[in-house]
Amino acid sequence: MKPYTSRHIIKINSKKQEIQDPVAIEKRLRIAVNGKEVLKLYCSPTMIRELVAGLIMSEGIIDGSWCAERMEISYSDDIYVDIPAEGRVNLEGATRTSGCIGGVTFERTLKGENISDKPLTIKAEQLRNLFQKFQRASELYNLTGCIHSASVSDGQRLIVLAEDIGRHNAVDKAIGYCFLENIPLNDKIMLVSGRLSSEMVTKCIRWSIPVVVSRTAPTALSIDMAESKGITLIGFMRGKRFNIYTHPERILI
Repeated sequence: MKPYTSRHIIKINSKKQEIQDPVAIEKRLRIAVNGKEVLKLYCSPTMIRELVAGLIMSEGIIDGSWCAERMEISYSDDIYVDIPAEGRVNLEGATRTSGCIGGVTFERTLKGENISDKPLTIKAEQLRNLFQKFQRASELYNLTGCIHSASVSDGQRLIVLAEDIGRHNAVDKAIGYCFLENIPLNDKIMLVSGRLSSEMVTKCIRWSIPVVVSRTAPTALSIDMAESKGITLIGFMRGKRFNIYTHPERILI
């Protein structure tokens, strides 16, 4: 499904113009497990399989086995996804996020190794060039101006680029793509367009992603979480400048 449409608008600059302006499409996504609807959220109508896979795996929604290949997706006024699964649906601790209409995150105990031991390093200039490539590749944002982007990189290339009206959705799409393609994330860099809230950092902690970079700011809680779990957190990546908030040892100046 095409992620944007156009609307007739009046544009005011030095003069009045009537034009067709590209605008992003927003759809309601209804997620069901074994035919029973369990979750609704709003999203851009692209990479739906990746979005659902990333959300399920990042948030532990299904306690049991499920098969992404058997996921049924239908498009109408809403997007409907039904997931065949064994085990119970775990929606305890569901919390509405601060990032998008209908967005949810789940309070789960963060377990696993400290990420600070990961050997990944990258030169500052290389990181700046990588983020510029990420911004140029964000075509839907550049077209409509109202989309968030997320990308997973190995430091040389963008492995996947995901765009969505919700910043959490964009991250879940990128993570879901890597999960479905069996791409490990514990030696990768996450590039995002939106602010670095605690929910965003939590997703990266769960997948042991050692470096997270944004063009905007982190919150105090996300900085504390990144510091304690060993993540290099970078914000305000703009032009030649950026701020390193935690674990600067991975960035070679």
